[in-house]
Amino acid sequence: MNSPATTFAARLYAFHLTSGLTLLALFAILVVGGCASLDHQAISVQETPRRELLGAKDIDPAMRERLAHALLRAADEESLREALKQKPDNVDAAISLAQALLAQKRAGEALEVADKILLIVPGDLRALNAKGVVLDAEGRHDEAQALYREALAAAPGNQMLRNNLGLSLALAGKAERGNSSLQQLSRE
Repeated sequence: MNSPATTFAARLYAFHLTSGLTLLALFAILVVGGCASLDHQAISVQETPRRELLGAKDIDPAMRERLAHALLRAADEESLREALKQKPDNVDAAISLAQALLAQKRAGEALEVADKILLIVPGDLRALNAKGVVLDAEGRHDEAQALYREALAAAPGNQMLRNNLGLSLALAGKAERGNSSLQQLSRE
């Protein structure tokens, strides 16, 4: 089931995408419309292929894809930061921003976002989990496991926290100890 944050992010992404496409279409109409004239029909006898006009044959398709994703990420990051400025206790925006930063291999910034939200809403399970994920990504498994355990103390049945603790233990090479810890939590 989609969370409100996921739905909001999807709508925001769709809005940014359609807004960008609309602007691009308007720009293309203006450019093409400005070049066309009823008076000078004989000027353009041979049509130049569109790819050659833009030099698209020289642009690597993978590079084009990376550029498009980078532009979308920058817009998403900016909108999430703005949402946090307007409402600093917005856990959903903070988690989404931390995830975006982590995906861009900017774990230090993601950790700052997680720390800030935990200062505003200390003990929030989702924020604790998000910080644990960032710490795991940085290889700081002991710190991440401490956060997962802190959160599990408040909500022992939370499957997401249990899974992340188990994954963190496995990443740290403590899988056997992790299984017994998880089994012990199940009994409590």
